Amino acid sequence: MAIVNRLKDIQIKQAKPKDKDYFLNDGGGLRIEIKTNGNKVWEFRYTFNQKRRVTTFKSYPVVNLENARLKRDEFLNLLAKDIDPIAKKQELKQEIFIDKQGMFINVVNEWLEDESKRVKANTHITKVRIFENDINPFLKDKHIKDVTKDDIIKIIRTKEIQAPNVASRIFIFFRALFNYAIFKGYLTKNIFSNSKDETKYYITKQEVKHFAKITDEKILKELIEEIYNYRGMHSIRNSLKFVLHIPLRAENLCNLKWEYIDFKNNLLTIPRHLMKVKDKNLEDFKMVLSAAAIEILKSQYELTNHSEWVFLGNSNKSPINNESPNKALKLMGFDDVENNRKISLHGFRGTYRGLIDTLDTDNEFSFEVKEYVLDHQEKSKVVRAYTNKSDYTQHLIPLMDFWSAFISGLVEKY
Repeated sequence: MAIVNRLKDIQIKQAKPKDKDYFLNDGGGLRIEIKTNGNKVWEFRYTFNQKRRVTTFKSYPVVNLENARLKRDEFLNLLAKDIDPIAKKQELKQEIFIDKQGMFINVVNEWLEDESKRVKANTHITKVRIFENDINPFLKDKHIKDVTKDDIIKIIRTKEIQAPNVASRIFIFFRALFNYAIFKGYLTKNIFSNSKDETKYYITKQEVKHFAKITDEKILKELIEEIYNYRGMHSIRNSLKFVLHIPLRAENLCNLKWEYIDFKNNLLTIPRHLMKVKDKNLEDFKMVLSAAAIEILKSQYELTNHSEWVFLGNSNKSPINNESPNKALKLMGFDDVENNRKISLHGFRGTYRGLIDTLDTDNEFSFEVKEYVLDHQEKSKVVRAYTNKSDYTQHLIPLMDFWSAFISGLVEKY
């Protein structure tokens, strides 16, 4: 049936508001509403599945008479194909939204925000850094559906050269990100199979190596001299000085908070959920601080007491990156494996454990206390259940004083 176009543009222009809203009909379900405030809004009325429906085409003159009729004809064609125009309109809007939100950088930001609610703050900060530094720069202009396996492999291979451990985490992050994108509808097909065998195609198998440590006293003396005379960032220097005396894991060291420090009792307490072994039955990790360790912390306190973090990073908003002290050690020349002059943050733990038995010639300190310094826990949960209430605080005082005296004694003057 032919559509009668009843209106003329001049009629719409000259239509004046009245006491009540009224309509001017053009035919085929199209009409324009003249509101009491003078606004003129296009409406399209139709019947679908025996239900009366109404939608708008914005206002006049933003949408003129000609364009309103084109839109009406488009909707009538949809109805002829038994398609609901409003449902189709909403579907297109959703597709546009998904397409925009599906840009790689948008999906990453949304996923990281979602992840932040489930993981501890330190882990989240690390994830954000890895994406900002190692992933986003390569994929920020792509839609996630256009990211290929080759893109991901290239990023991982590049990082494997610098930090194999980080490369493995990048693979895990990508797989989780793509699962999230599937769930949100940004992707219809996942390029990951999520099988255990899949890892080998992305990650180059690394030779298992123990963390490098320094147990030669002459080389250790040179290391201490370099650290105490390091001219770089204060937080980096003091974190390295501190780990010489208190051999914490890298993550615990770099993310140390002032609230964990008890200056009155010379005690450090790190919540159990932040330690490597997170068994809820275990007490929080408590470490006695030697006089040398306290002196380092007080020096750092003058610089960062305004922050929650002890070793504050360049941004003054977050702690130092776990890799920053390692880079400083390389700059100091301690990256030479062949000559036993290589060490990383984790290696200070090996240095302590490798030397403490040798130095303790009188067997003054028990094995359990020496291991407690590193928070080494029994693998057996049954054994841990019987030993987790042990309080080694009083035993730690002479041990940590002994260890700090050894470290300080290696160099006469710093």
